[in-house]
Amino acid sequence: MTVIATAGHVDHGKSSLVLALTGTDPDRFDEEKRRGLTIDLGFAHTTLPSGTELSFIDVPGHVKFLRNMLAGVGGVHACVFVVAATEGWKPQSEEHLRILELLGIRHGIIALTKTDLVDDDILEIAQMDVSDRVDGTFLDGAPVIPVAATAGVGLDEMRAAIDDLVERSGGALDRGRPRLWIDRVFAAKGSGTVATGTLVGGALHADENVRIEPGQRTARIRSIQTAGRTVDQIGPGNRVAVNLSGVDHAELARGHAVVEPDRWHLTDRFDASLDVLASLDHEVSRRGAYVAYLGAGEHAVKMRVLGSEALLPGTSGAIRLFLPEALPLLPGDRFILRESGRDETVGGGEILDVDPVLRASRAAPDRTIERVVREREWVTVDQLELLTGERVEPTLGDWVTTPEALAATVESVMARVADAGPAGIDIAAFDERERAAIDTVDDIVVDAGLVLPADAVDPYEDHPFLAELRAGRFAPPSAADIDRNDLREMTRRGHVVQNDGIVFHAATIDEAAEVAADLLAEHADGFTVAQFRDATGASRKFALPLVAELDKRGVTRRRDDVRIAGPRLPSR
Repeated sequence: MTVIATAGHVDHGKSSLVLALTGTDPDRFDEEKRRGLTIDLGFAHTTLPSGTELSFIDVPGHVKFLRNMLAGVGGVHACVFVVAATEGWKPQSEEHLRILELLGIRHGIIALTKTDLVDDDILEIAQMDVSDRVDGTFLDGAPVIPVAATAGVGLDEMRAAIDDLVERSGGALDRGRPRLWIDRVFAAKGSGTVATGTLVGGALHADENVRIEPGQRTARIRSIQTAGRTVDQIGPGNRVAVNLSGVDHAELARGHAVVEPDRWHLTDRFDASLDVLASLDHEVSRRGAYVAYLGAGEHAVKMRVLGSEALLPGTSGAIRLFLPEALPLLPGDRFILRESGRDETVGGGEILDVDPVLRASRAAPDRTIERVVREREWVTVDQLELLTGERVEPTLGDWVTTPEALAATVESVMARVADAGPAGIDIAAFDERERAAIDTVDDIVVDAGLVLPADAVDPYEDHPFLAELRAGRFAPPSAADIDRNDLREMTRRGHVVQNDGIVFHAATIDEAAEVAADLLAEHADGFTVAQFRDATGASRKFALPLVAELDKRGVTRRRDDVRIAGPRLPSR
């Protein structure tokens, strides 16, 4: 299904056109019907002659309801722009057109309505005027379709033009990361909380656990509806109603977003481009009470111009916006900026960085992955995807980094290892990035948890105590006179094993495992400590810690008073 917005000046016949094309009156409220004026968003759907399913979002045209208009067009990529032949181009027509351009909409057609109320000369003048007004905009060259909705004139031509518009605008992108900006929420009798919106970015599924942001509320999708029917799943580019369990409708509001848990970076500030409208009669600076329209929401924001103090009318620049609450945003999201004190649209633009790390005085944002990595030097693949929406191959390990940052990290690691010499450094002393860098260096090895120069000689491998232990085998000498630091290092390097205060040579444990295997070959039901003691010639003082060490390693397992085979018993 494709979603198209209607836009244009108040009372130019948008709702009447939607009713004629779909059979559904998008004006939902009694006040709207009584006043003949669209106040809030209206929705309707139909099937085009090609068989394509289509949803309309009918947005209000009156300046007092501009915020509702902005809530409706956030997830839309094409429009039917409505101008009445009886009145022609109006100020609100101009503002709606500029807003659609700022939101990145690039496809549309023009409906010249109420043509049954004017003669041929006025109709021709209206057509030429509209063509002149859209010159140089995304509607330049767009079809202008004369219609009289209430009389049924031009509707077939309009349906054919919309069919062509849908084909030209293409389908919605599926990035595997669904986001449903809520534009309406209510409690349905017998069902509970229902939220509606235009789904973008990916698919939603019934019975899926989701999160509502801001606020990190968790809910489950009980059911999904689109175009009046219930479906098990729904893809991007569709008008969607989701029935949510686990959350009350009073907790949700227009501008909230339904997303998958842990798939989005939540941010209360972002850097963006800003295209300032040429129609302004003043510069744009940090002074002012600004409101940003993102998705379906309206947010009071603070603004900082980057790289200068102000932006002149008709120019573009970079800004940093500060939100009152953290939202799930991505580079490429579009927004509109209004100044509430002057009650005017300032401009709009595109989000470039959802997690700025540089001070505003140094920031130079763009949408490149290279800049994000360069500013952070090291970033995991998963985190980079949250920040950019793009999945890239890691430089090494799970990390993406720059050649300069990798070289500096390698140099630092090599210097620390060289300073430590043959004693080495415990690998736990290095952070994740440094451990990833270690794998790239041929001159460094990791042995028994120590990071060493590749040509380092183990200073403990010829320690006299090791020879004594090896000679003593199952009756080792006491370690009471051995330096504690030396004993700790020999243990960490795997030369010796300590159990219950007794120190054994590592090779002795391997011998004990062989003895256990021989005993179990003779005694399938298990052997006792006494039998092990006799087989090794060890006293009970040494036999007990040896058997305990075998149990610890999984060579044997204790069952009552005997030892049976463990998963790591040597084969026979």
